[in-house]
Amino acid sequence: MTEAPESAGDSRRAHARYAPGTPCWVSLMVHGMAATQTFYGELFGWEFRPGPHQLGPYVRALLDGREVAGIGQLPPDRYLPITWTPYLASDDVDLTAETVRLCGGTIGVGPLDAGDAGRLAIGSDPSGAVFGVWQAAAHLGTGLDGVPGTPVWNELRTFETATVAKFYETVFGYEVQRSASTTEADSGSGSESGSESGFDHATLCLDGRAVAGIHGVGHTLPRDRGPHWVTYFQVADTDEAAERLTGLGGQVLSPARDTAHGRVAMVADPEGARFALVSGAR
Repeated sequence: MTEAPESAGDSRRAHARYAPGTPCWVSLMVHGMAATQTFYGELFGWEFRPGPHQLGPYVRALLDGREVAGIGQLPPDRYLPITWTPYLASDDVDLTAETVRLCGGTIGVGPLDAGDAGRLAIGSDPSGAVFGVWQAAAHLGTGLDGVPGTPVWNELRTFETATVAKFYETVFGYEVQRSASTTEADSGSGSESGSESGFDHATLCLDGRAVAGIHGVGHTLPRDRGPHWVTYFQVADTDEAAERLTGLGGQVLSPARDTAHGRVAMVADPEGARFALVSGAR
């Protein structure tokens, strides 16, 4: 985490519409829907209900009756990297998609309507990292934050920050704040293997508020993964959650460590989707 998320205040309030550029949802596409629901249900206490099926079978995860994430079914013949994908809010997904293309990114899915929930597109930045764009209608996005089991931060792992930060700045209007000097322990964002040797960080801000991070890790990126976004999920106790995760068939990629922004462990679910557990986030 290159920057700590700000306090959510009353975490159980109903969310208003997210400002354009704000991470507003996270979604995971997998091969084994039932097994994945069991894993995350046991890990985070999620319950599930059906969501829009425009991209195939899909469920929304709920905590206290509020929607916090989505899980979809990959077609059996599609062997794509299994990864959590953040969705960034937009008031006009068609215009945002065109801007993505003009700035050197690609749009792989959409724009298309997801029933009455909203309109979406899925694209990638010039480095190849996949992200979504969401124009809300009935579904505003994540409806609960600041409690265990909710996404608290999203960070892009990429080769270097300068070029890709310019892309996100142009497409979504972010202010980019660069970290002049830091250490892995302070940033809480070392490589999954823990063998980071250089530090290249940028924070994406809207109206002075940090909303996402970019971490340039050079050639320490996993060869089978390439540039990718990592979602941090809040937990009550990182060590306990990591132990529970391994008992459920997940893997700890980088053991829990104390950082300036909380205690963080990098982990993967049974299908290989990488994410982070964090407790004590400021």
